[in-house]
Amino acid sequence: MDLIKDGWFSEVSTLWPGQAMSLQVEEVLHHEKSKYQDVLVFKSKSHGNVLVLDGVIQVTERDEFSYQEMMTHVPINCHHDPKKVLIVGGGDGGAAREVLKHKNIESVTLCEIDEEVIEVSKKYLPGLASSFSNPRLTVHIGDGFEFMKKNNGAFDIIITDSSDPIGPAESLFEKSYYSLMKSALKPNGIICSQGECLWLHLEIITKMQTFCRSLFPAVDYGYCTIPTYPSGQIGFTLCSLNPDTNFKEPLRICGPEEVEEFDLRYYNSDIHKAAFILPEFARKALIPQSE
Repeated sequence: MDLIKDGWFSEVSTLWPGQAMSLQVEEVLHHEKSKYQDVLVFKSKSHGNVLVLDGVIQVTERDEFSYQEMMTHVPINCHHDPKKVLIVGGGDGGAAREVLKHKNIESVTLCEIDEEVIEVSKKYLPGLASSFSNPRLTVHIGDGFEFMKKNNGAFDIIITDSSDPIGPAESLFEKSYYSLMKSALKPNGIICSQGECLWLHLEIITKMQTFCRSLFPAVDYGYCTIPTYPSGQIGFTLCSLNPDTNFKEPLRICGPEEVEEFDLRYYNSDIHKAAFILPEFARKALIPQSE
């Protein structure tokens, strides 16, 4: 198998030239070419089961919670009254798992183009895929663009849990996609999308922040740490139709009681606020000089 050599998987990509994350493999659990991408699941020596799409790590059982929790609880806790949520991508079920912890959310729609991702996640990543049995979740297999074109003004929050801007996810990092999300939002709606790594993709992030500001009155970038993503960091592009939205200040506080109730292992209100404190090189690139 080309992706595994001498018992090690190495994540080699043109998106992070000159570096690679490697994990020792105990057993290959699944490998096939789906209609859209290469799908690999293996049991690792140190991070549990690992889902890899087109050679890039998507989730590991050991550290997935940091990304899933921040992608979901940050936008939800910045919306005054979220009821309907759309997740584009997220076929492993982790984002849906976190959204559904909020009892005030009435319905979650998950739009995943590759049904194979859902099926392998149900089999090999049950801790994430438990959300698929929740009656508030509806799964739509298909293209997110086409789905949103048919659902104008339908959602309070749209979460795009995508892979990197290469292959089937490339179009999810373009202005046309954000325009489409905007049209699918209800008044005062919020979007949160996988926003790439400050250390590797600052040019991409800067471009995205610029076109997002041309579409939305409130835009920001936050991030979290996660060991098995490139450079150990991943960010989130956040936009709101409500000009009064301040992503740095959650409307609902998540203290010790809420952390225990929601079984959170990364997110709390302090880490929410801290996620928007950028290192100086990123702050200069991303924050408009007028702020």
